[in-house]
Amino acid sequence: MTAVRDQSSLAATRPPFDGHARACAVLGAIAIAFSSILVRLSHASPSTAAIFRCAYALPVLGLLAWREDRRFGPRSWRERRAALAAGAFFAADLILWHHSIADVGAGLATVLANVQVVLVPLVAWAVLAERPGRRVLVALPVALLGVLLISGVLEHGAFGHDPTRGTVFGLGAGVAYVGFLLTLRHGGADLRRPAGPLFDATATATVLCVIAGWVIGDARLVPRWPGAGWLITLALTSQVLGWLLITISLPRLPAALTSVLLTIQPVGSVALAALIFGEAPSALQLAGVALVLVALLGATRSREGRGGWISRKRVLILRKLWTSM
Repeated sequence: MTAVRDQSSLAATRPPFDGHARACAVLGAIAIAFSSILVRLSHASPSTAAIFRCAYALPVLGLLAWREDRRFGPRSWRERRAALAAGAFFAADLILWHHSIADVGAGLATVLANVQVVLVPLVAWAVLAERPGRRVLVALPVALLGVLLISGVLEHGAFGHDPTRGTVFGLGAGVAYVGFLLTLRHGGADLRRPAGPLFDATATATVLCVIAGWVIGDARLVPRWPGAGWLITLALTSQVLGWLLITISLPRLPAALTSVLLTIQPVGSVALAALIFGEAPSALQLAGVALVLVALLGATRSREGRGGWISRKRVLILRKLWTSM
């Protein structure tokens, strides 16, 4: 009887969704694969798309965060501070990524932003003098060669309005994405609360995207239809559903599996962009896509057994950076 009570107590305290992490991860990756497609369908400026992707998501995320606080109590300022910092990185990521979409297309821009997988160990190397593993060092030049091919500098007639500039924006988005993932993971250490940290990060990003849009001069704060409808869809599918599923699932999964799941978004975006918009990257650009995906798989598989998509080592890296600020 004691053993039965102990098992029941363990089940009651276990964070929800532990038994469905794989399905949640796949569905979340599919949801965010549509992000760049919906941005293009909205025909909104980069800043406008970033602002309303976040703003339209706030009521739903706010309600979910309020329910979490009622159930588990308020979060500490330390946890909330990390989530607010994540919002600053997310705002930079969105602005840069949306400019990349305009310059190099929805599919290629998504591939470029996912170079962040290789960049995380380099951040640790540069800031904390922690040498990355051998596979990461091998994956880095492969990824950079892929980025070079996507940029179109080695050929005439590469796909995109300005593929070289779009590649620069895409790499900048990848760097900001590193900071977003690390800080969001730190702010969401309590796996029972996926919505609270995401709400804080999204609210911060909304304010900062408004400021960035005002400085850049391309923000439109009055919704226009049908573009507003696509942005509402973007907010509810990618920012709410997609990121909640990812936040719930990937910290619970082994690295070998997440390395494969990480490729769903860029591969899905390239395929969807080709089907919906007729985007047709050149042969060299497609070869670059393949190289980036190979590097992504190699870099993430090198961390097998170390704690999932955002590994424990990444969390330790963030804590060292956070406490040194």
